[in-house]
Amino acid sequence: MIETFYDVMRRQGISRRSFIKFCSLTASALGLSPAVVPQIAHAMETKPRIPVLWLHGLECTCCSESFIRSAHPLAKDVILSMISLDYDDTLMAAAGHQAEAIIDETIKKYDGNFILAVEGNPPLNEDGMFCIIGGKPFTEQLLHAARHAKAIISWGSCASWGCVQAARPNPTQATPIHQVPGMPNKPIIKVPGCPPIAEVMTAVITYILTFEQLPALDRQGRPKMFYSQRVHDKCYRRPHFDAGQFVEKFDDEGARKGYCLYKVGCKGPTTYNACSTIRWNGGLSFPIQAGHPCIGCSEDGFWDKGSFYQHTTDTHQFGIEANADKVGMAAAGIVGGAIAAHAAVTALKSAQKKGDDN
Repeated sequence: MIETFYDVMRRQGISRRSFIKFCSLTASALGLSPAVVPQIAHAMETKPRIPVLWLHGLECTCCSESFIRSAHPLAKDVILSMISLDYDDTLMAAAGHQAEAIIDETIKKYDGNFILAVEGNPPLNEDGMFCIIGGKPFTEQLLHAARHAKAIISWGSCASWGCVQAARPNPTQATPIHQVPGMPNKPIIKVPGCPPIAEVMTAVITYILTFEQLPALDRQGRPKMFYSQRVHDKCYRRPHFDAGQFVEKFDDEGARKGYCLYKVGCKGPTTYNACSTIRWNGGLSFPIQAGHPCIGCSEDGFWDKGSFYQHTTDTHQFGIEANADKVGMAAAGIVGGAIAAHAAVTALKSAQKKGDDN
C-alpha cells in the first residue's frame, strides 16, 4: 500500500494549517479558483501517490535541473510526497544493475498504473547505439516501459520535438517520443521548453494526482492551461510593441528604456508558453525581463528557424495587412508628423504675435 501525500506530510511533522496552505498554493499554480482547494486537499488525503518512472535519453538534464527548482510546490514535496519516484538515474541513490532492476519491478507491480516521464529522446540511427542505457539502446528501455505505462509525459523540447539533437542534419536520427516507431497508443502529454518552467512541470503531476485524469491538451498535445497563450500576449513590454517602440540593437537607448525586443529577434509573438505569467526562479524573472529576446524554445523546430536574433517580418498586429515593422514606421510617422505640426503651429502663432505687436 502506497502512502498518501497527506500521510507523508504528517509523518514529516507538517501541520494541517501548512497542508491547506500548500493546497492553496497548488491551486494557484494550476490557475484554479480557491473553490477547488478542498478538492485538492481531499485528493492529497485519500489517493495514493503516483508511481513514476523517469527515463533519460539524449538530453542535457536541464529539465531535471528545472524541476528541482520548483517553488510552488517544492520539488522535494513532489518527489517525496506527491509521487513515488521509483526510478530516475539522475536523482536516485541506486546504481548499476540494482537501479535497472527497479524498472522491471515497478512495471510488474504497477502494470498499467504508473506514469512514464521521459526526458530527452532516442537516436534511431545505427540501431540506437548512440545512446546506451544499462548495456542496451535507450529505445529498448523506452518502448518496454511505454507498453506498460498508464500515460507518458514528454519533458522538454527534446522529448516533445527533438530539439538540438534533431536539428539539421540530425546524424543520429534523434526522434521525439511520439514519433518513435513501435510507440504504443498511450496518452502523451508534451511539456515543451528548453527547459520547461519548473512550476509547470510540478503542476502537471499535481493535476493528474488531484483529478485522476490528464489535463486538457491542445491539438499538439500540450496542456492548455500553460500553452494556450503566446509569451507576447502577457508580456509587460507589450505596450511598447503596440506603440512601435523597439530596441534596435542591444544596449541602445531603447534597451535602456525597456522597449520591445521584437526587432532583435524576440519570438514571443509566435511562442506559446507561460513564461511571461509564471516566470522563472520562483516568479522572479524571465529572459525578456532580463533583457534577452525569447528564442521560442518551446516551439517545434525552433533550432532550425534561423538566427535567434533575426526578427520575423510577418508578425501581424493591427490588421491582416499590418505587421510590427509597419506599425513601428507608422508610429514614427505619426510622432514625426505631430512634431512637425506642433512646430508649424508654434511658428504661425509667433508670426501672428509679431504682426499684432506691429
